[in-house]
Amino acid sequence: MGVQRQYTGSAGKIANCQIAVSLSVATRSAHVPIDFALYLPESWMGDPVRREECKIPEDMVFRTKHDLALEMITRAVDDKVPGDILLGDSGYGDSHEFRETVRMFGFDYALGIHATTTMWRLDTRERCRGEPLSARAIGEVLGIKAFRRVTWRDGTAPGAKGKLRSRFAFCRVKVAHDDGSDRASREPLWLIVEWPEGEAAPTKFALTTLRRSMSKKQIVRLLKERYRTERVYQEMKGELGLDHFEGRSFPGWHHHVSVALCCYAFVIGERMRHFPPSTGRRSAPRADALAA
Repeated sequence: MGVQRQYTGSAGKIANCQIAVSLSVATRSAHVPIDFALYLPESWMGDPVRREECKIPEDMVFRTKHDLALEMITRAVDDKVPGDILLGDSGYGDSHEFRETVRMFGFDYALGIHATTTMWRLDTRERCRGEPLSARAIGEVLGIKAFRRVTWRDGTAPGAKGKLRSRFAFCRVKVAHDDGSDRASREPLWLIVEWPEGEAAPTKFALTTLRRSMSKKQIVRLLKERYRTERVYQEMKGELGLDHFEGRSFPGWHHHVSVALCCYAFVIGERMRHFPPSTGRRSAPRADALAA
């Protein structure tokens, strides 16, 4: 159900797959998904035969991944789920509607973007200068001397042991999306550019509203906390059968995922009870985020 050729972040490419949007809450020492929604492409939502066979509700309409994510964030806010920083990948960071709605909810964010996203560089008084450039072009204009090496954590995955580090540069920008608003009224942001050792050009880009008083190392460490979401998926698939659903109904998929979420929350609760985090670890990054 919902399967078609589409981009999947877990594989990093277009594949014949099913996609779900999730929302997680994280503390300094634990990360728990609290909501999931199955993304149903327009080709599925516009097919009455498929809808009837899969028991998709009659009143349900097509919703983008951004729509699904914002619905889950809205539920979390209404339920007073704690959190004040939102992390997400470029599927969300490239949407100015998503970014602005998140700000309306009162969250700061650190969101990935694509290299082609265009923006103005700002001067010391945060005024736009020159013509809009792509994130990649800004990274190249800054030049390698503007990049500083940052270490964010110890690697744990096979083949990735030791310190995880890369080179990063920061630049104040305003995004040049075409929504008719005056660019003077747009929020100044940090563009974070990563240029790993051995690469011919910058490879990763992100936007963040995190305050200017926060150190750049703290911002990088917080941005990199998104790896924990992928680790949670791996645990849920390997230990709790998250990806083992073989049914073909919309309600059945959600029942299966709900059970997996409850089981994982129980596992995390038991893990924290038996292995409580040390109160002395002050160097760990703050990560009380809602991560879409």
